[in-house]
Amino acid sequence: MKHVLAILVEDKPGVLTRVAGLFSRRGFNIDNIAVGETVTPGISRMTVTVECSETIVEQVTKQLHKLVNVVKVSNLSNQPSVMRELMLLKVHAEVGNRSDIQQIVETFRGKVVDVSPDSMIVEVTGNEEKLEAIKLLLEHFGIKEIACTGKVALLRGSKVTRES
Repeated sequence: MKHVLAILVEDKPGVLTRVAGLFSRRGFNIDNIAVGETVTPGISRMTVTVECSETIVEQVTKQLHKLVNVVKVSNLSNQPSVMRELMLLKVHAEVGNRSDIQQIVETFRGKVVDVSPDSMIVEVTGNEEKLEAIKLLLEHFGIKEIACTGKVALLRGSKVTRES
């Protein structure tokens, strides 16, 4: 099962290496990781997606709590939350098929963010299924390059992930 962990950490050099190293030492591959600021100065938020059993994620969570710069770890997988990813796709686009590409992008509520003589860059956000679906449709035109952010997630409603 895929687990999405929200990890609040002190904004210090080497914290990302220590967190990633903990997963690596236990032989777990991180599916994706996104790191960014929080509303609290000096605290960053890591959103880590890993595929493992419930037992293993509990063990990893306990080990993460032991790391010096880790403030809090929350497993968002079983809680009501909003999860999104950002994907940029560079698509081969000749003058004759640009309107077809534009129509697909609009259907997925994406944006064309760059146009050159032979390509377009498309930006789309959503869940894994949405991103996979637009990728499959745009493969027909020829995808030159893809860049993805990995998941970011917040708890639904008034609940928040805090340091305490």
